[in-house]
Amino acid sequence: MFGKKLSEYIRFERVILILIAVAFVSRLVVAMSGVEISKARWVSINIVLVLGLIYCAVSVHLSGFGSYKQLFGLLFIQTGFAHLLIASAILMAIATGVDNIYTAPEFFNGNDGRTLTHVFMHGIAILILPLIAWAVGSVILFVTKRIKPA
Repeated sequence: MFGKKLSEYIRFERVILILIAVAFVSRLVVAMSGVEISKARWVSINIVLVLGLIYCAVSVHLSGFGSYKQLFGLLFIQTGFAHLLIASAILMAIATGVDNIYTAPEFFNGNDGRTLTHVFMHGIAILILPLIAWAVGSVILFVTKRIKPA
């Protein structure tokens, strides 16, 4: 993808991917252990994704890994990974009939989050959110290139 192997992308952002998985599992376990949903919210995959976006946008240039195309690949992988994990938690809730933090009605204006539509929306997020992240990351990368030329 964009002149790099998938393994190179994964190696470059392996810490971010691990943190996404840790946040996912922590959030799931904390909520299932009886902690109030409002407190379990503090464990956030979105915070990890934002930190990953900033890290990748700066590091892709400073490390010589690549430029804008490679930044998109990195953001696509981390966003896709996060939303695949979330979609799997929703599918688990559908299969078991038991809500988890990813399907709790508190996040859906009191509505049921255990739906295939919800899973589908996370699939759409995998296509749309990397583009939004890339737009933001491209600005950060642009500034990074101006501050620290190659």
